[in-house]
Amino acid sequence: MERITSRDNQRLIQARKVRDGLDKSAIFIEGKRLADEAIKSGIKISECFVSEAFNPNDMVDRIEAPVFQLSEKIFKSIADTDSPQGLILIAERPTRQAYVPRDLPIDLFLNEINNPSNLGAILRTAEAAGVERVILSRGSADPFSPKALRASMGSAFRVAIREGECLQYVVAAAGEQSTWVAGVDINGATEYTNFDWAGRGVLVFGSEAHGLSKDELLLCDDTIRIPMAAGVESLNLATSVAVILFEARKALFLN
Repeated sequence: MERITSRDNQRLIQARKVRDGLDKSAIFIEGKRLADEAIKSGIKISECFVSEAFNPNDMVDRIEAPVFQLSEKIFKSIADTDSPQGLILIAERPTRQAYVPRDLPIDLFLNEINNPSNLGAILRTAEAAGVERVILSRGSADPFSPKALRASMGSAFRVAIREGECLQYVVAAAGEQSTWVAGVDINGATEYTNFDWAGRGVLVFGSEAHGLSKDELLLCDDTIRIPMAAGVESLNLATSVAVILFEARKALFLN
């Protein structure tokens, strides 16, 4: 284990660039649990940084990459959290992830989702619900940013993710494959508990701030709403995704 004593070391400068999203070829993985998920998922790790207070364990032994020890002060200079656990990995960014068949035949299309914590929570929910694929539009948050990775609790390593896609293209492809497309909107035509979930489908969610535009909703075969008590305008996006996905799961597996 090599020790780094200067915060201006080139490896640390590069680690900060990855942390801040200035180098999209790599991802910044912080914390014991997330590091363990990365190792189990087979993510290719290029470097490992540990603080001098970190107690080396079998996790470090499982990392096939150089390990560097830092003082607590220098470690905090590269950490993304206020109370770091003493372990950071730099890994190769997953490229276009392979489609993995799962048991809920639904893809999520997320249109201009700009909150990385919300995005991470949605990825975690998508994995738990058995979603086959998550598709992100151009202008969406980075699913592999430190905040999104922490919120996903490792799901970003396992769920098939496609980035930079166009809703019109996804709708056209769905039509060729006889796949339904439903947009989620507060004024949707069909209550989510009355929607026919049969067959393969794509659920489309808009941004936290603006939702889906009229033109985007017109691209969909149907629109879905979650009825709410009077005076309530909307739900948190990640909550809405969870409510609808688990209703779909219940409808498909319990009926």
